Amino acid sequence: MTATATPTVDATERVHLARAVAIAGRARGTTSPNPAVGCVLVRDGDEVGQGWTGPPGAPHAEVAALTAAGGAADGATALVTLEPCAHHGRTPPCTGALLAAGVRRVVVAHPDPNPQAAGGAEVLRANGVEVCFAPPVFRAWVAGDLEGFLTRVRTGRPHVTLKLAQTVDGHLAAPDPEQRWITGPLARRAVHRWRATVDAVLVGSGTVLADDPGLDVRDAALGDRPQPRPVVLDGRLQTPPDARVVTRGALVITRPDADEDARRALTAAGAEVIDVAVTDGGALDLDAALRSLADHGINTVLAEPGEVLGSALLAAGLVDRLVRHVAVGIGTGTPRPALDGDTTGWVTTRSGGAGDDLIWERVPADRLPAVQEVA
Repeated sequence: MTATATPTVDATERVHLARAVAIAGRARGTTSPNPAVGCVLVRDGDEVGQGWTGPPGAPHAEVAALTAAGGAADGATALVTLEPCAHHGRTPPCTGALLAAGVRRVVVAHPDPNPQAAGGAEVLRANGVEVCFAPPVFRAWVAGDLEGFLTRVRTGRPHVTLKLAQTVDGHLAAPDPEQRWITGPLARRAVHRWRATVDAVLVGSGTVLADDPGLDVRDAALGDRPQPRPVVLDGRLQTPPDARVVTRGALVITRPDADEDARRALTAAGAEVIDVAVTDGGALDLDAALRSLADHGINTVLAEPGEVLGSALLAAGLVDRLVRHVAVGIGTGTPRPALDGDTTGWVTTRSGGAGDDLIWERVPADRLPAVQEVA
């Protein structure tokens, strides 16, 4: 018996799949806890429909593309950035919609690791649809765009980017107490671009008490994305009810035995107070805190903490990307990184200048996008 050859992705399909990846970018930041997915439908070499994932409860990318294509989807190829789901959640399974529309072939950039939704490829193949996975470069590309969703599925917590602004000699505050900013306007603008891509911005109560930050996006384009939700880790419930983040509907994470009067005051002012477990030493369990954010539909977090919380996140292995903004012209001591967390085995993914400041991005090597082959 002759074995059937494994279908491959030709050059034209790769172009259309790249188009699907670009389309998925339109949904980024609007779909959590769902992944931002793009889909292109092609028939006889021509694009007949495209779509991207809507907000939770809205159609997924495949259904949006099928709606745009109408009857032209019959006999078409679907090129999609994430394996079509095979389960019924807020919406019916995308596999069923593809089969009902008469799609004959599906090209997938990245397999779905979610055990609740996975298995779409098998369902489609069992119903006579040819399914193949794209080359590894596409999986690495898409994994970067889906980092929040993939991290939450893998670990049960959101993807965490830890951002630090420091002097050249490793301090997180300027030597002049009258100087509000360490870094210059270009680096600060970069922070707002980060904020515009995440679901939440996290700080400790010390930062709220010292600076009363808004933790919102002010110097970058949001488009259709909502403002990131402010999150405050506050074991003693010291956050003032009139703090700017509270009026923005902050999630305030505290311990179960926190002061009830403070809890009621924060809730009345617009915050949502969440209890999490504490460690044997009495500190908030950071892993439990982050998992509680995942339970609230948050896939991506930008942490902008002080030294204590930043060090604790690093020590607990809860940082997926470390971004340092270094004000080279400030500080006279020996050059060193702020925080002494162990980053052995981390790799630099980006470095460069932002006006008078330098920016480094590093990630743990074991969390770089995987490019393993998929049958």
